[in-house]
Amino acid sequence: MPQTICMLASEATPFAKTGGLADVAGALTRQLHAAGHDVRLVLPLYSQIDRRAHGIEPVTGFTDLPLEFGPHRYRWSLHGTTLPRSNTPAWFIDIPVLFARSTLYSSAADEHLRFIALTRAALELCQRWGWAPQILHCNDWHTAFAPLLLRTAYAWDRLFDPVRTVLTIHNIGYQGEFSAAQVPDLGIGPPDTARLHQDDLRAGKVNALKHGILYADAITTVSPTYAREIMTPHYGMGLEGVLQQRAAQLRGILNGVDYDDWDPRHDHFLPRHYDADSLPIKATLRTELMSRLGLERRDGTTLFGIVSRFTPQKGLDLLFDTLPALLGERDLALVALGNGDARYEVFFEGLQARFPHRVVYHRGYSDELAHWIEAAADVFLMPSLYEPCGLNQMYSLRYGTIPIVRRTGGLADSVRMFDPATGTGTGIVFNDFDAAAISWAMRTALDWHAQPALWSQLVRNAMAEDFSWTHQVREYEALYRQLAGDSDGSTAASN
Repeated sequence: MPQTICMLASEATPFAKTGGLADVAGALTRQLHAAGHDVRLVLPLYSQIDRRAHGIEPVTGFTDLPLEFGPHRYRWSLHGTTLPRSNTPAWFIDIPVLFARSTLYSSAADEHLRFIALTRAALELCQRWGWAPQILHCNDWHTAFAPLLLRTAYAWDRLFDPVRTVLTIHNIGYQGEFSAAQVPDLGIGPPDTARLHQDDLRAGKVNALKHGILYADAITTVSPTYAREIMTPHYGMGLEGVLQQRAAQLRGILNGVDYDDWDPRHDHFLPRHYDADSLPIKATLRTELMSRLGLERRDGTTLFGIVSRFTPQKGLDLLFDTLPALLGERDLALVALGNGDARYEVFFEGLQARFPHRVVYHRGYSDELAHWIEAAADVFLMPSLYEPCGLNQMYSLRYGTIPIVRRTGGLADSVRMFDPATGTGTGIVFNDFDAAAISWAMRTALDWHAQPALWSQLVRNAMAEDFSWTHQVREYEALYRQLAGDSDGSTAASN
């Protein structure tokens, strides 16, 4: 049965992106719409978004509207367009004083306020539409106050009585914490402030994500393994206690991949396309990329690829000693794409200087180069300390680029260790977060790559995997149906 769903997010592909949240928000919304649901995506209208390129236009009758809460007074307008390759509606909240900034996110003192305003404007947009979605799907800390606001600031409006809330945690490392002195920014007063986490208030802080966990009717995260991990002190980052309280409402749903964008059979960045039955074309792309980048190329050279944000989460520390040693001993080349913490950028710059024509580092991000790396590399390095889901390992599988991953989060749920004896498995998986483990994994890849028949079997296994959203979206539909059928909703845990 079709359902009504408001998807509320701080970013979505192709409009604004810093990470996997954007990919999920865009793809899941489009897939839900394709399945027949009335789903409406609501986003901030950042100044970086190219309105002309995306056909974003003002909506008549929704201009210069008041938004008032706590001590704050804003004016907002609504803009709209559709997601590419569909007629799925995407709506943008335009509050220039909050969203016309040089970056999507910042460490400014009013960062929390920007997204409280987004959340409230989205709820007031529903009021102006006279539209009560059966499901309000919030994503990460930026929109995590929505379940609480429905119970407090908007509890008077019977329009929202049937609404059930879902909070998806894409990365628990980002929690939206701010000072308790700024509680008035929420626009709720006594007795509703009693619903705030009292221990946190006494400690002088408010945690947005924690309140989403406490008050959402259902909590999801982006892989089954990560859902289990974040209930432990090692991965919960201080929220394991409230997650344990809400364990019955928590589930992990592995992200899907948008194969419209990521598939070597029709990737628009590639001059030639291939599948598991035309792997020589992948070899020609590898030759072409290495030549273009000035990398030395011999018949047995194994090309490693990295596409990553440079943060401690991504496990790049494990490469500091192991990768230079391996380059000194074995026949491999590396192309790395990414930026972030300076120490990682300095490492890859130094590696390129030390091993000219064997290492190329591109600082920043290039969509075209990312696609070329996925298509042309033999091996993809993803040694994450933790990884809620990860998408690049699933892209790599589809492109026949064998992922080396640590057994954590979504990496554990999407890559199976290859067994040469049985010919089963899709990649190389190591357990311990240490230099010995990643060194073993990289050397194993080089040894297997030197055996063409074995490597061909591994590549074919990888390319046969299917993580398409058409499969994954069914789990969200089942959750939505369950919630929509629950007329009483759930009760938030006490704090």
